[in-house]
Amino acid sequence: MSKRLFVGGLPYTITSAQLGEMFAQFGTVVSADVITDKYSGRSKGFGFVEMEKDEEADASIEKLNETELEGRKIAVNVARPREERAPGGFGGGGRRDFDDRRGPRRDSRGGGGGGRRRSY
Repeated sequence: MSKRLFVGGLPYTITSAQLGEMFAQFGTVVSADVITDKYSGRSKGFGFVEMEKDEEADASIEKLNETELEGRKIAVNVARPREERAPGGFGGGGRRDFDDRRGPRRDSRGGGGGGRRRSY
């Protein structure tokens, strides 16, 4: 059975191939992925490694967790299962009318509102 690991605090210059090589010294790497920004393509500074055997994954955690890589302290631990997120992104709850943020609409206060200004 394979074990998936989270690797945080990575230097922004590291590639998925380099990440895989780093873990290969402890056993068979099934996959290694550095997570990148979908718009810029730049690394987000973390990634995931899947090791073939649990013992190999545990050994890599023990040896690599809190070590320094290119001046940055990395964190290596067992990845938690991905949480389900609500569709649509941006969070925030229900739909709001634009005027909800500004208070009551001007025309609901009575009075003329609008029209042409006169200069005297």
